[in-house]
Amino acid sequence: MSVVRTIGVMAIACAMGTAGACGGSRPLPPPPAPAVDDTSLGAGDVFDVRVHGEQDLSGTFRVANDGTIDFPFVGRLAVAGLEPPAVADLIAGRLREAQYLVSPQVSVFVREYNSKRVSVVGAVDRPGTFPLTPGLTLVQLISQAGGFTPLAARSQVVLTRRNGMRTVRFRVDADRVTEGRAQDVPLQAGDLVFVPERVF
Repeated sequence: MSVVRTIGVMAIACAMGTAGACGGSRPLPPPPAPAVDDTSLGAGDVFDVRVHGEQDLSGTFRVANDGTIDFPFVGRLAVAGLEPPAVADLIAGRLREAQYLVSPQVSVFVREYNSKRVSVVGAVDRPGTFPLTPGLTLVQLISQAGGFTPLAARSQVVLTRRNGMRTVRFRVDADRVTEGRAQDVPLQAGDLVFVPERVF
């Protein structure tokens, strides 16, 4: 690794607050459990609708940019900002109003939260931004990004998270997680994972 690249990595690590990356930096605390997840739907999200006993009404839908979906027999529905159970209630109500079903039983299951995203940068094969799928964890996100590069400082991963009006950074030892000696970290919308390179 060139001197310029080494200095650049150290500068980023110091800015991110990586423990041990620069002299005098204080170790970052371990990550807390995530806040209650925001599971409301937004543009680009994909979800399955199951209407009991009605195969023709069951299917997969993607929320349009205007926050709506087109549902069979009832037309356009505004679903952005609604939780999945509320979407199920909305569909059931419209099916009753249309007199298509007397007592519809509707379930909604989210496949992809494309409106809610998380990012990973640094020493991974494919850094970038990814959809926040239900249950996604820090190590799973790194795996989606192609895994660690050979120079990754696996024990010094930094998670940056918005906590109300504050931005908080935490250190995650990914080696301990993959070895089963520590819990993986569930991610929430807006999280940024930074994997620094080892400094020789």
